[in-house]
Amino acid sequence: MNIGIYIYDDAEVLDFSGPFEVFSTAKRLADNDWQVCLIAKSNTPVMARGGFTVNPHYSFADHPAIDLLIVVGGVHTHELEKPAVINWIRKTAGVASKVVSVCTGAFLLAKADLLDGLTVTTHWEDQTDLTTMFPSLNVIANKRWVSQGKFTTSGGISAGIDMSLQLVSELISPEHAELTAKQMEYQWHKNT
Repeated sequence: MNIGIYIYDDAEVLDFSGPFEVFSTAKRLADNDWQVCLIAKSNTPVMARGGFTVNPHYSFADHPAIDLLIVVGGVHTHELEKPAVINWIRKTAGVASKVVSVCTGAFLLAKADLLDGLTVTTHWEDQTDLTTMFPSLNVIANKRWVSQGKFTTSGGISAGIDMSLQLVSELISPEHAELTAKQMEYQWHKNT
């Protein structure tokens, strides 16, 4: 299974590094064939929030087929204005078996017309803006993540870790998700 995490300039660091750690740790503990990779528009370094520089594994042009697409948040407004990014998200999501967002990554999925009519969430600070910009969405508060069909959206930053552990629970087993959280010395906040 190929897990692709879309990153861009001013992406929130924990939005991509948290899920990357969860899926990498789950892979190591299961000794499975998952490939976890960071994908950017081009193969050049990405300057994430706080000046954190990261090199993507792949670009839009050379990444493998993606089974699980993760679109992260951060300062997402410039990404919304890039047709190549929105078209790539739409196309990649069309063939992925699961599509998820962390934080304001939900704006990018919504802009790609992937969330119409769905119940979603995002960072608490951005829920009103998401509702205003995309009135066809049912944006809810007080949930770490929300799943509907193949789409899952999470709240901000650390909520992406919790959502990723839930995905490990679904893809492997609840016990493996618990083991992954324990290995990470992370207290998993499950949705209630």
